[in-house]
This record gives sequence, structure tokens and C-alpha cells, in this order.
Amino acid sequence: MILDGIVGYSAGREVFLGFAPANILYSLSYADVLNEDTGVGYQRRFDSAHSLDFRKYIQLEKSSTIPLTFNARERTDGAWRVERDRAPYARLIVPDEQTKVFTQVDCQHRLGHLNDLSLVLPFMCFLGLTDREEMEIFNIINGKVQGLSRSLLDFHDSRMVADLAKERPELFIAIHLKDNTQSPWFHQVSLGGNTSGMKRRASLRTLQTAVKRFLTQTDILKRYRADVVAQMVLDFWASVSVLLQDKWNNPRKTLLCKGVGVYALMGIAGDLIDEAGGVTVDKKYFSNKLSDFILDIDWSNGGTFAGLGGEAGAKKALEILRTARGKGKIRLISNG
Repeated sequence: MILDGIVGYSAGREVFLGFAPANILYSLSYADVLNEDTGVGYQRRFDSAHSLDFRKYIQLEKSSTIPLTFNARERTDGAWRVERDRAPYARLIVPDEQTKVFTQVDCQHRLGHLNDLSLVLPFMCFLGLTDREEMEIFNIINGKVQGLSRSLLDFHDSRMVADLAKERPELFIAIHLKDNTQSPWFHQVSLGGNTSGMKRRASLRTLQTAVKRFLTQTDILKRYRADVVAQMVLDFWASVSVLLQDKWNNPRKTLLCKGVGVYALMGIAGDLIDEAGGVTVDKKYFSNKLSDFILDIDWSNGGTFAGLGGEAGAKKALEILRTARGKGKIRLISNG
């Protein structure tokens, strides 16, 4: 397969510019969609309806599009090469037409349903970006796109930031909850990519937002390292998942893992840590404190927190939990 075009620069990166039939570009490329189970890839899951809308549009008489954006990653098997003529003219050559060698940096939904159309489209292909460099460009291009999962972009950041615990401790802790095999959130956090198996309970963005509020509330990073705090938060959620096991195992029927529940419970975690004093803060500590009141809450969709949502709803839910906790203390003293 020989694609004619020119070689130049897009700012500091060398690129190949050309034109080719949509079905050819489709056959030579693929979208590196994130597999949430393995952590491989980086793009959002494919939206067929979105892609079909573009297919319908691009066949209209006056339709057009900005260039599709690809990357030809560095390879050692000679799957692609550039032959340069008198500058700036060149040819991008793919010896095996059956090999998908170009990653779809910014075009998976425009190209996804054009596999049988021969209409000519413009394209730009970066030459030799690594997958990490490609991901960075994807983030810049798509960072403000409406509908693109913020959790997916956050996950990209977690892989690119040099010192995550220092630069973004809330994301470091959320990732710890997601990745630690002892965490009740293990394989239970949605990133916005493809996944299989167990249903995700909450998004990475929800978890890290809740953790960020917790960090602001407690100012705990002035007393403990981020990894120590991450283990405390894990122990807290482990206690919650054991005490409310039936509800934890049925996330669709409760608000326990919805934003309002996650934010409110992280507020309680902050209260418990601030009150601990010299007591060891671990799973046993949290379990003892939570058992005084948490079983009295109706976590069902139509229960205690029904109708609550957004920032105001999260604050109201935290007030309700704090009130319930106070009543629990009074009951324990009167039973003493």
C-alpha cells in the first residue's frame, strides 16, 4: 500500500500529510481502546451511534471534515516506512496491506463505520511517536471534548505524572483503591474504556473527587505520607463493605456507591481520623466506629438519601450521617 503526500512539521513533531479513501485508512488503522481489566490502551470505548451519525453526514453533497489524525508507532518489523522524494514530497508505504499499523489518535468515531466507503479524506500521520507520546497528544486534543470520560483522562494522568503521590495525591489514593487486591474497589472502578466481568460501582473521577474533599477536610498529608493515607482510606472502605455487605453486593439497588454516598462516607472517614488521637487507625478502628450507626441508614435508592444529588445533596447526606452517628453515641451511653 503506497500513500502519496508530503512530510512536514506540526509544531515540534514530524508528520505525513496526505489523502486516501476512507476504506483504505480504515483497513490500515485501529483504535487503541483502554482495556480496564489489563490497563492496556488509552482511548474511550467505541460509540457506534456517534460513528453512524458521522457516516450519514460525510456522504452529504457539501460535507467535509478536518484531517483524520493517526500515528505510525516505531516498529522493528518494517511494517511501515517513509520514502522521501524532493522535499516536501514523500510516500508512506505499508508492505502488507492486511496489517493495521496506524493508531487512530483522533478519528476512531469518524472512521469507525466507513469501512465500505471509498470517498477520499485528508489525513495527518505522526511518524514514530511512542504510545506515551501519543496518549499525551490525545489528551491535549480531547481534554475538553464534551462526553469524553474525565475518568479516562485522569487515568492517563496517573500513567504520565512522574510523582503521582506528590503532584496529585487524590488520584494516587483513588488508583490505590482501584488497583490494590485487598481493596473492595479492586476491579470495581470505571475508567471509560472497555471492560468485562464484574460491573463497575463508581467512576475514577467520583472516587478521586471524594478523596480530594477528604484531604482538604483533614489536612492529613501534613501528618502522614500519601501511601499511608491511601492504606487508611482502603481500610475505611473495607470496613464499610463488610458492615454493609448485602448492600455492597447490590450496588444498583443502593446509593452506597453513588456520588452522594461516596462523598458523604468520605466525610465520615475524615471525622473518624480527626478524632482518632493516638489510637491506631486501621480496619478494626473504623469497623468499631461505623458499627455504632451505619446499619441504621436506609441505603436503598428510595431510602434516607433519596432525591439528593450534586454538591448540595452530598452536604445534606453528610449532615444526615453525622446526625445518625450522634444518636448512635447517645444510645450506646444510655445502654451502658
